[in-house]
Amino acid sequence: MRIREGVQVAGMSDLGCQRENNEDRYAYWEPASDEEFERKGRLAIVADGMGGHEGGQEASRIAVETIERAYARQTDGDPRLQLLAGFREAHQQIVQYAAEHLEFRGMGTTATAIVLLANRLYYAHIGDSRLYHVRGQQISRLTRDHSYVGRLFENGVISAEEAETHPQRHILTAALGTGPEFTPDTPERPIALETGDTLVLCTDGLWGPLTDREIQQTVTGNSPSEACWLLIEMTRERGGPDNITLQVLRVG
Repeated sequence: MRIREGVQVAGMSDLGCQRENNEDRYAYWEPASDEEFERKGRLAIVADGMGGHEGGQEASRIAVETIERAYARQTDGDPRLQLLAGFREAHQQIVQYAAEHLEFRGMGTTATAIVLLANRLYYAHIGDSRLYHVRGQQISRLTRDHSYVGRLFENGVISAEEAETHPQRHILTAALGTGPEFTPDTPERPIALETGDTLVLCTDGLWGPLTDREIQQTVTGNSPSEACWLLIEMTRERGGPDNITLQVLRVG
């Protein structure tokens, strides 16, 4: 697939050291025509399925494929609203698939999707996959974890440091395909990006074993493809307890 100038992009997914199958999924998309690219920009998605073996794999596959397809077919409009429409459709598709395949009851997936359009960042997010913004020596986590531990942190019960190592930090409170309703997070206004800014989308298999500072230092000192490889190797050296998936996009 053609990747136009203006952004360096790399993505990788790894089984990890302790899982038998990979329930993560990711995708990067650009329109084929330049005219459409001017209106839609670039789309990147990361998803982490749950529901055991094939259930998790199917949930993340459905989410990524549906969000990409829904965004691609939109003719015009606000990228934020288009992302939300894709999330709604993916949620419904997963619910329907689970209803038709009872062995997959309880399947669901996280999803973090971004659109880059003329150096403006739009995103939608549900679950505990993350979106980081790296500028120089600073790293900011743009998403919040929809998890039991995330809720404890937001209510002031535990500190940020305690949340990062809490044994129950992977218990989700929201995901695509679970529950009758879902409410993805999405900022009402896009975020302005500068040349040199780097975005990291990743599943909890990456951010769990690593610190935010380690992620920042690795992406700042390397190309996106080198950063992907190094971050996965670092995670595997620490036991790789989960599937590891990330995309790194650098502006300019």
